[in-house]
Amino acid sequence: MHTIQILLPIFNENGEAFPKEYYINLRNEFTEKYGGITAYTRSPASGFWKENGEKTVKDDIIIYEIMADILDKNWWQDCRKRLEHSFHQDEIIIRTWDITLL
Repeated sequence: MHTIQILLPIFNENGEAFPKEYYINLRNEFTEKYGGITAYTRSPASGFWKENGEKTVKDDIIIYEIMADILDKNWWQDCRKRLEHSFHQDEIIIRTWDITLL
C-alpha cells in the first residue's frame, strides 16, 4: 500500500486565495479514483525556503493525502503537471511512501 501526499498552495503570487472550487474538484476527483482522501485544511502548514540562496519565501499550504494499493507513477506525474499549470506554480510537491496497515 502507498500513501501519496500532495502539497497545494493556498495563495497565488499576489496573495489572493485560489478558488475553493480548485480544491473541491480535486477532492472529488481523488475520492472517485481512489475511494477516499484525507484533507489537512484546518490549520494551513507554512513552508519556508531560500530562493536563489538569498530571499526567504513563505508559502501556506494544505495537504491532501491518499492511500492506494498501486502507485501509477505516470498518472501522478501527469497530475503534478496539471496542478502546476492550474495553480501557476513552478513545482507542486507530490510525495509517496510505502506503508503497512496493522
